[in-house]
Amino acid sequence: MMMSNNQIRLDQYTQEAYLDYAMYVILDRALPHVSDGLKPVQRRIVYAMSELGLKASSKYKKSARTIGDVIGKFHPHGDVACYEAMVLMAQDFSYRYPLVDGHGNWGSVDDPKSFAAMRYTESRLTAYADLLLSELGQGTSSWQLNFDGSLTEPVSLPARIPNILLNGGSGIAVGMATDIPPHNMGEVLDAVIHLVQNPDAAIEKLCEYVKAPDFPMGADIITSQKELIQMYKTGVGQIRLRGKYAVEQNNLVFYQLPFQSSSSKIVKQIADAMLAKQLPGVTDVRDESDHEHKVRVVIELKSMTKFKDQTLAALFALTDIEKTMRANFNMIGINKKPETKNLKQILSEWIIYRKQTITLRMQFEYEKIKRRLEILNGLLLVFIHIDQIIQIIRHHQEPKLALMDKFELSEIQAEAILEMKLRQLAGLEYIALEKEKEGLEKNEAELAYLLNHSQAFDQNFIEEIKEIREKYGDDRRSQLIDTPVMTYTVAKATVPDYVVKVVVSKEGWVRTFRSMEQSDSSLTFRSGDSLFSTFDARSTQSCFVLTSDGRIYNVPIHQMPGPRGYGEPLSKFVDLKSDILSVGVVSPNDTWLICVDSGYGFLLSSEHMAVTQKAGKAVFTLKEHEALLPLIAVKTDELLLMVTSQGRMLACEINTVNQLAKGRGVKLIGIKKDEYDCQKDRLNHVLSLSEQDHGILRSGSRHLNLDADRLASTKGVRASRGKLLPQGFRQVSGLEKLIKEQGRDESETV
Repeated sequence: MMMSNNQIRLDQYTQEAYLDYAMYVILDRALPHVSDGLKPVQRRIVYAMSELGLKASSKYKKSARTIGDVIGKFHPHGDVACYEAMVLMAQDFSYRYPLVDGHGNWGSVDDPKSFAAMRYTESRLTAYADLLLSELGQGTSSWQLNFDGSLTEPVSLPARIPNILLNGGSGIAVGMATDIPPHNMGEVLDAVIHLVQNPDAAIEKLCEYVKAPDFPMGADIITSQKELIQMYKTGVGQIRLRGKYAVEQNNLVFYQLPFQSSSSKIVKQIADAMLAKQLPGVTDVRDESDHEHKVRVVIELKSMTKFKDQTLAALFALTDIEKTMRANFNMIGINKKPETKNLKQILSEWIIYRKQTITLRMQFEYEKIKRRLEILNGLLLVFIHIDQIIQIIRHHQEPKLALMDKFELSEIQAEAILEMKLRQLAGLEYIALEKEKEGLEKNEAELAYLLNHSQAFDQNFIEEIKEIREKYGDDRRSQLIDTPVMTYTVAKATVPDYVVKVVVSKEGWVRTFRSMEQSDSSLTFRSGDSLFSTFDARSTQSCFVLTSDGRIYNVPIHQMPGPRGYGEPLSKFVDLKSDILSVGVVSPNDTWLICVDSGYGFLLSSEHMAVTQKAGKAVFTLKEHEALLPLIAVKTDELLLMVTSQGRMLACEINTVNQLAKGRGVKLIGIKKDEYDCQKDRLNHVLSLSEQDHGILRSGSRHLNLDADRLASTKGVRASRGKLLPQGFRQVSGLEKLIKEQGRDESETV
């Protein structure tokens, strides 16, 4: 198809537009840069505050003033989002080393978003922020135009420390995310020094310095050293945090909680566990956090000696007192590309960046000294030829040119002489200039030596790092604890074990009876509702629910209501989105067959039927117009009996069917696609029989015995078409298994 010059194919335009947007989000919004550890909005806030003179030693200024400058000059986005980024950098419970010193309400540990509006709060930079800004005006940074081309802003800040590790960061981009935990400054800087001295150092050696992340609010890290080293090797992993507590009489007092945990949420979790009788030793819980105690959660026990260990195990399992943090060291590298990096890559790239910055700073200082020495040489000339210079100034119309010609001066030297004041001609001033020249010449020589000798340069780099570590370094807040993760099973530990009868109605209402003598005929239901299924179970088990959209849900039976009224809807416990197809008990070592009327299916183990999410889990991938059949319990040494709507029957070995966690499985019986599409043939009935079992096939009022000979005649290979049933039995209404009990046969309808 011909297109004019101003036209472009839609698919090409869409691809380019999406790629441009993705790269914009990745590079300019979501991911921090390895050089200064900041995202663009954070960098612009810090730079704008420095331009406003809001250093750590200055007075506080309204936050709205800063945000106005940021969005007006550098970051034309929403003021609320920009202010939230500023708030995050001011919260000492969010940032290990805050960049903003906030005055007023900047949120709390319990509710980080409870901060006051920007018109009420005041702010300035912290002393730590100076480590990112102090070298900014010394030729160390590349500059770029702002969004409208009227101003310039730094591409990155000349960070004197690896802020990317010290404060970490999190963000979600297009197709990628980052979760970098914060670290201790002293440990990271020690690792930097070691890597400068030993560029080939292994990550295991660096992990002797950087032992683990270090979170602002403390809490213990219970992740093993092996897992932490693996995390630093791959750049991806998990950190398990556990709150710290003290024992006060019969109280457990938690004074440190995992990163980004809320004390009020934890109190609610404990209260819910108490209502569910999962904390039998706890009598009360209260949140005593205040201005003096940022975190103080008090848990009263009946007896410390009797219930302490049991309660702690339950608290760690049921609440956020113990939680796992993701780690994904994804960032923009010095090559301007996003990448998940290991510890050595991060430190090595920052060292390269820092060395480049120091080199630019030294070159800037060197050129500055050279210019000053040039001026000093010209000024000192005045004291030697003072009379001639005065005569030239008095009698020449262009004294600058005359001085340059007479004494072979540069333009800069001549201008400095002409701008010199008379009081500077005193003898003491000459001595001061000579002294200044001597000092500058010494500095010039030192800088030249450092720039030309890599070993001396590296040693100077190390000395700078040591000075920063001495001034800003602090103790680790998150201690590494070598302790196993405490295991806790709700059902076995706290739920009474007894037999119940579970009743489920067609509308999805559920209730339980302790009496096994409750007959189905005596059950009552809401108007328009009726019985769907009943089954026996134990209170420690879970009930599975399979819905027509192929999702499985689990409901703990001990949470189900008792026999009063009509019970409660299953939707109270799980997020049902389709009709209920099957219900039953999740028991260990059980195997179930899940299949659709198009003839596909697979085996599902009890392990894969266990679901913790309220939203359930998709186990079968349905195609358009397909319908699931109810689940049937099977054993792998049995025969699978299948009957289609055309009256074809096939028996095959169940062990030829795959066992999967989810999907569509394999073809169980052959059904032609065109016959299925026009609804001429579908899988209607399935039954599992052992070699000793007999079955009955019902067709209206008639029935056909399925004895060993009959089963043998219909046995075939899985996925084959099967054989037609005798005339008069092809409209099958049900399959039943004969169960022998006390000398008589009973049929079980399936």
